[in-house]
Amino acid sequence: MKGRSPRSRLTRATLALILAGGRGSRLYELTNWRAKPALYFGGKYRIIDFPLSNCVNSGIRRIGVLTQYKAHSLVRHLVRGWSHFKKEFGEFVEVLPASQRYSDDWYQGTADAIYQNLDIIRAEQPEFVLILSGDHVYKMDYSAMLMDFAKSGADMTVCCLEVPLEEAANAFGVMQIDENNRVIGFEEKPAAPTPIPGNESHTLASMGNYIFRTEFLFEQLIKDSRDPASSHDFGNDIIPSLIDDHHVRAYAFRDEETGERAYWRDVGTLDAFWQANMELISAEPQLNLYDPNWNFWTYQEQLPPAKFVFDYDDRRGMAVDSMVSGGCIISGAVVRHSLLFSNVRVRSYSTVEDSVILPGVDIGRRCHLKNVVVDRGCWIPDGMVIGHDREQDIASGFRVSGTGKVLVTRGMLGQPEGYA
Repeated sequence: MKGRSPRSRLTRATLALILAGGRGSRLYELTNWRAKPALYFGGKYRIIDFPLSNCVNSGIRRIGVLTQYKAHSLVRHLVRGWSHFKKEFGEFVEVLPASQRYSDDWYQGTADAIYQNLDIIRAEQPEFVLILSGDHVYKMDYSAMLMDFAKSGADMTVCCLEVPLEEAANAFGVMQIDENNRVIGFEEKPAAPTPIPGNESHTLASMGNYIFRTEFLFEQLIKDSRDPASSHDFGNDIIPSLIDDHHVRAYAFRDEETGERAYWRDVGTLDAFWQANMELISAEPQLNLYDPNWNFWTYQEQLPPAKFVFDYDDRRGMAVDSMVSGGCIISGAVVRHSLLFSNVRVRSYSTVEDSVILPGVDIGRRCHLKNVVVDRGCWIPDGMVIGHDREQDIASGFRVSGTGKVLVTRGMLGQPEGYA
């Protein structure tokens, strides 16, 4: 029998920990009842499904998800969609809630979240620990980064994006590197980021994904926990404390086929959330959800196919340049360049254009929606017009972004809230 490939050995020796406790406050009411990683995306997924699917596709099948802020819908989703792994086969997806294991506090920062689970990490005895942010959308083979890390002999690797200087300014933590990709400096959201050597127009922005050798990680987290001046955060505290005396390596995340900057979306604002969903509708989106070689898994209800009914000149059920999920009924209405999640109903004589409609929304007759994000479970009353008159939208109590995208939630409509 042939031995395992080096890549397979590395992934089997790795424990992935996904930080999924963030609120996502810049999404406003969209995260009033759910953590950002539990936010819906792409017609049928939640954001947490992307790092989880990346782990599975990379061959990493020991995964912990660290939760904190309003975690009920996230935990429910993980139980329903990700509980089929078999511990006896050396695989699992486990929820690791903030439980005051090492102190009287809840998770105080990204580093503290890992520190409070040291006993769980130790019990698994991994050789490597892969720490991932749970609130970004992208497709990445983590095994390639693991191979680079193992070959380099580094103590820590920081996964980075090559970002234009003007885009990174005041927005990202930025790595300064030498010609061998060793990190020699770190700046937290600088106004004037340091460019990459040999590429004066771009800088290296941290993605919040890290690899550590396990024992080294333990040493640094215990040291950090004893520092009363620390905010217990990887970006603010751990990385700056390591770069002078330890080998910290930057790994540039690029598209495997083109070698260019890879697809990665933060979706941390209402505009970014709307835009990233709209990108999926294009004929050849940068993130291909239809790639049979890289599946994205999620929890799926058993739903009937989408249905389009009535075919009269003034009452035709149709959708053009759109994605429509299972359980939807487009009844004598027109949907253009929009993304409809599961169980959406659009009733006769209505139009939906350039909009993202989350699950279970019911849009009444003669409604006209444009540039709208409608939260789960809303009932849009007959005749309502949204997204056509900014002042009227504001007067109606809806949130309107700087670019004119309109957020509609149940609370804004005077309907019961509290489920996500």
